[in-house]
Amino acid sequence: MTEDIQKACEIMQAGGIILYPTDTIWGIGCDATNEKAVQKVYELKKRMDNKAMLVLIDTTAKLDRYVSDVPDIAWDLIEVADKPLTIIYSHAKNLAGNLLGEDGSVGIRVTNEEFSRRLCERFRKPLVSTSANVSGEPSPANFSEVSDVIKNGVDYIVNYRQADMGKAEPSNIIKLGDGGVIQVIR
Repeated sequence: MTEDIQKACEIMQAGGIILYPTDTIWGIGCDATNEKAVQKVYELKKRMDNKAMLVLIDTTAKLDRYVSDVPDIAWDLIEVADKPLTIIYSHAKNLAGNLLGEDGSVGIRVTNEEFSRRLCERFRKPLVSTSANVSGEPSPANFSEVSDVIKNGVDYIVNYRQADMGKAEPSNIIKLGDGGVIQVIR
């Protein structure tokens, strides 16, 4: 695992993209502060760049770095979540502009899974985490379901957990709007 983390960090520092296991499904990742790297992910997924992608961080202590005003309810939601939870926040900051929604929002998930948490910790920046599929195709439940198009399009494929055949699921998604409006997306 340590070697995978080191290599993935080197690739992302150089502006590359990786294929890696997360706390949910396998994801395509890159430096969430690098617009050129984010653009590569959109191109690989054949996804329009007006569709925002989410970000992984390793601890709630980093939320304030990327969101101008974290609503109080967010802390409670993260604390009581019993499965991975992505929260969409208004007023994102310090992230690649092409990563954000048209309204300036961003989805952020604090990962508790060992590999992705340690990767975020070691990289010291937020990571893009978007499903490892071409837009419109089914999300892969495990590594064996990731298409060759995706595998051939990334700069590094993490070895850790490739043999895991469990069926992972995407996270729950909640949007916290201005004025305390809460919207359940998934």
